[in-house]
Amino acid sequence: MPISHLIMLLAGMLILGLLLRPIAERGRFPFAALLVLTGFVGSELLVWLGVDTGLRYDAFYELIFYVFLPLLVFAAAFTIDALLLRRNLVVILMLSVPVLLLSIAVTAVLVYFGIGDEWGFPWIAAFLTGAVLVATDASPITSQFARLGAPQRLRVLMEGEDLFNDATAIVTFGIFLYIAQHPWEDIGTGDVVLSFLIVFFGGIFVGLLVGFGFLLVSRLFEEAIQQALVTLISAYTAFILANEVLQVSGVMAVLITGLIMGRVIHNDFQDERGSFVDTFWSFNVYVAEALMFLLMGMTVTVEMFEKRWLAMLIGIAALLTARAVGVFGTAPLINRLPFTEPVPHSYQAMLTIGSLRGAVVLALGLSLPVDLPYWWTIQSIAFGVVLFSLFVQAPVVPALLRRSGLTGSS
Repeated sequence: MPISHLIMLLAGMLILGLLLRPIAERGRFPFAALLVLTGFVGSELLVWLGVDTGLRYDAFYELIFYVFLPLLVFAAAFTIDALLLRRNLVVILMLSVPVLLLSIAVTAVLVYFGIGDEWGFPWIAAFLTGAVLVATDASPITSQFARLGAPQRLRVLMEGEDLFNDATAIVTFGIFLYIAQHPWEDIGTGDVVLSFLIVFFGGIFVGLLVGFGFLLVSRLFEEAIQQALVTLISAYTAFILANEVLQVSGVMAVLITGLIMGRVIHNDFQDERGSFVDTFWSFNVYVAEALMFLLMGMTVTVEMFEKRWLAMLIGIAALLTARAVGVFGTAPLINRLPFTEPVPHSYQAMLTIGSLRGAVVLALGLSLPVDLPYWWTIQSIAFGVVLFSLFVQAPVVPALLRRSGLTGSS
């Protein structure tokens, strides 16, 4: 596609993002779901007109992982309430690691026996499916939380889990994908655990290094625009250095960098400079989410619904069951841990129903190599789960908040 056409397409998508936001707010409909629906209808119309957008699955995967994901992770970490995050860190880490791993296992078992094809869909395919599906995405409902005045602690729990959860899910997915591609290798449990720890904590180390390094750089500048640019550069530096150079978790690196930069900049610049940096990141998030969900809709195909609808339903049921088991099953243990504030039952319900799936799930599904015989089944399940999250779960969240008495408080 010529660059002029690409620019026009980008401009058109941004205009749609501007126009659809007020429509979604007036209709009390999730903005992300409306964007996905518009992207799907628009892509079908373009195909009917014979227009090739140039969008391919591998390009979408790269856009998600190398452009949008570092931006969104950094923004969430940069703006999150650091005090509340620290007070709830034990709960968030429990949800993001042990509960996530339990959810992968439960999802894998249910999907394996639900599909019931030992040769066409073996155990490794089931565990790979579980790893693809568990990455949560709080972005489609954060605006609803703010509009309805949901408790700040609940918002921090969901946003904090989203941050750490994505890192854990991506690391786990990489391990299972390696096992699936190397079935002849004798890979023990110890090797898997060691690989997980190296990638996960390696990302933390890179994040600390980049975060404190760019804090020193930020001291050289005084203007607000310079501070904003330093934060933007730090996000992508952390991701590329960790993910591409050192082969550790890029998401963890960006997360830690964002937490460090956000904590210090908000303390040091409690004036118009700090406000400008926050506005800068709000702008980045708005543009990224508008483009991302529109593009997400453009990657949906009717064929997968025609041929893999049953696998989609099995995946949705398995994931919902696994999430409920993970949250409600571990809540009594989490509530007994030292230095933790108990998670009330109403919060547990929101953490279960409000646990949506989004761009990371699709990106992982789209990254599956086509030489795996079950790649299309897993990819179709991923699309089905994400669409169910956006069009069924997200619209239910406001009603559940009101029914649980979790509105009108900050």
